[in-house]
Amino acid sequence: MRYIAIVCCFCLFLSCDLFKIHKKEPSTKEIVAIVNTEKLFKTDFIDVLPKNIHKIDSQVLAKSYIQDWAINKLLLEKAKNNSSSQTMSQINDLVKGYKESLLINNYKEQLVKQKLDTVISEEELNEFYSSNKENFKLNKELIKIKFLHIDTNIKDKNKILALFKSDDIFDLDELEKQELSFKFHQFNDSIWRELDNVLLKLPFSKEKLLKKTKFIQKQDSIGLYLVTVKDVLKRNSIAPLSYVSPTIEQMILHNRKIQLIRKIEKTIIKDAIQNNNFKIY
Repeated sequence: MRYIAIVCCFCLFLSCDLFKIHKKEPSTKEIVAIVNTEKLFKTDFIDVLPKNIHKIDSQVLAKSYIQDWAINKLLLEKAKNNSSSQTMSQINDLVKGYKESLLINNYKEQLVKQKLDTVISEEELNEFYSSNKENFKLNKELIKIKFLHIDTNIKDKNKILALFKSDDIFDLDELEKQELSFKFHQFNDSIWRELDNVLLKLPFSKEKLLKKTKFIQKQDSIGLYLVTVKDVLKRNSIAPLSYVSPTIEQMILHNRKIQLIRKIEKTIIKDAIQNNNFKIY
């Protein structure tokens, strides 16, 4: 009885393995196209088709996929048959070089992620900015601006005008409480903004907004625009640190990355020499 039980278990185990193999190997019934000895199975492209697509559209996409697959296989076959051994050797060298470059670059990136110091102090930012100011000239106009677009018939319009013109922070808080009744607004005038982007929202000329002004207004068919221009920087001016800080951070990190990679390469060479894995004759 014990022997029979062992045999049964073995058969059950074998049948499970066969079932797994069968599951892994696509059935010949699933073949949708054959080019020479190459087979395309339904499972090869089923995931490529969008979900919840109309049956007719699905058939069109499937047919297109199959045709592209066939063209690639046929072209590849002809390319192989019509390529000289020298061409194939050159291609293999290129593939080998590309593969090696991918592996090396991936390894370097992993090391950089592990070892790169990404913390940048304010002092370092300021020092980099001061040393490279001439490289940060503007190629566009910047402004610090506060603006508001309201409906002409809005309730308490005079009160809103008074609050907008005020420099008192409490008046600004009071104005922000009513923001749901505004068409759009921008009250933070401490940030430098690109003038071209601002002009997309406001019906003023570039010349008008390039002048510092305490208050200007304009009315059109869709409402009333209120504007205060706090400061202006024209083209070729030195960009302010607050505006170029993200760029400077990227430049500092890029320099650190280069230095780190050089250090890693030197360490690898040094270790290889010490371990007799690298010799120059």
